[in-house]
Order: sequence, then C-alpha cells, then structure tokens
Amino acid sequence: MNEAGLIEKLLKIEALFAGAATEGERTSADRARQRILERLREMIPENPPIEYKFTFRDMWSRKVFVTLLRRYGLRPYRYNRQRYTTVMAQVPKRFVDETLWPEFQKINEELSSYLQKVTDRVVESVLHEDSSDAVVVDKPLQVENHESLDLG
Repeated sequence: MNEAGLIEKLLKIEALFAGAATEGERTSADRARQRILERLREMIPENPPIEYKFTFRDMWSRKVFVTLLRRYGLRPYRYNRQRYTTVMAQVPKRFVDETLWPEFQKINEELSSYLQKVTDRVVESVLHEDSSDAVVVDKPLQVENHESLDLG
C-alpha cells in the first residue's frame, strides 16, 4: 500500500465512525468529521465530560491520539511531571467508548502496519536483507572475551 492508499483507508475509517449513510458521505472527510462533532455535542448534556488518562507505548500512537482529540475540538494536556507518553483529556465516557477509542485503535493499527512495512523495506534494502529478529538461546554462548555495548 502506498501513502495515498493509506490516507484513503484512514478517511474511510473516520467515515465508518461518523455513521456515513451514502457513498458520497463516505468519501467526504469533512462531512464525516462534522457528523462526529455533532454527535459529541448531542451527548454532552447526558454524558458530561470526565477526565481520562491515556498512556501510550510509542510517540507515533501518542501523536495520532493527540491529533484525533484536537480534530474533535477536545483539548489534550498532561500534568507537570507526567510522562511524555501520557495524555489527559476531558471527554464524555460514551464518546470514548463508541467513537474516539475504537476509531483511534483502527487508525493506529493501519498506521503501525504501514510504518512497519516501510521500515522493513528500507532496512532490508539499505542495511541488510536479513532484518529478522535476534535468535533466542537457552544459555550464554561460550566465548573467551565478552564485552557488552550500552547504547543507551
């Protein structure tokens, strides 16, 4: 899949969560976003926002989530001394359960898959054709001189 294909797929994911009814709506990212914003506004009186703490394993997932929050007019933040991978937001629980989190998971899954494929392709073509994981051994290999290299 190329970048244009990925973008098209992500727009279709948003349209899915917007409840797009026609093919024309499915292809209109702005209309999909407007439907989600409308749904969010409608649920606030019955489901007032509560504070959520979201923690992410990597900067890519965090970036996707923060951008998605902003897309829907929500304010991501974190408290002093919280880790960079922590994102706080005040969001109605129903919106998190029905729209925000499921949409994030699908988008994040697609982006992660795409980034993994690109990384594999670049590493194999530039560094070495074998980019498989390290072999797991039961016991240390017997070598005379042993040194470790700490890269962190």
